[in-house]
Amino acid sequence: MNKRKIKQLVFFLFASILFFSCDRARIFEKNQDIPETGWKADNVLKFDVDIKDPATPTNFYINVRNADGYPYGNIFLFIKTKFPNGKMSDDTLECILADEKGKWLGNGLGDIYDNQILFKKNVRFPIAGKYTFEIQHAMRSDVIPLIMDVGLRIAKAE
Repeated sequence: MNKRKIKQLVFFLFASILFFSCDRARIFEKNQDIPETGWKADNVLKFDVDIKDPATPTNFYINVRNADGYPYGNIFLFIKTKFPNGKMSDDTLECILADEKGKWLGNGLGDIYDNQILFKKNVRFPIAGKYTFEIQHAMRSDVIPLIMDVGLRIAKAE
């Protein structure tokens, strides 16, 4: 097992304990690994979410885990939502990962930084059923390095 994989495993275990032990607001949360060779623009991440109670106000977050050597201070994402009735919506989100001086903003463990970026606040799902969210990077480079994983979190709004 290489050094990067060990760091990822330690970070994942630490984050899991923190986030999953007492998180009653969470409705859905899943992260998907990005290959070590980089995130290709045509690699679309899909998340299927079954919403049973559309009346509950929710917040949507995008989780981004990056390594210290990531060459940009941000990442642009295309986010497509497919509703249970077949309707679609498209969004573009800029996730700021570093401040103007280049200091990483996320929670760090070693050279890995975990960011949870608010995407939508206090929204209600229009209907119950299965929603599919697709996340794709929208950077100018076809392949972006050192993004380790990306995920979606939906939580009850407080």
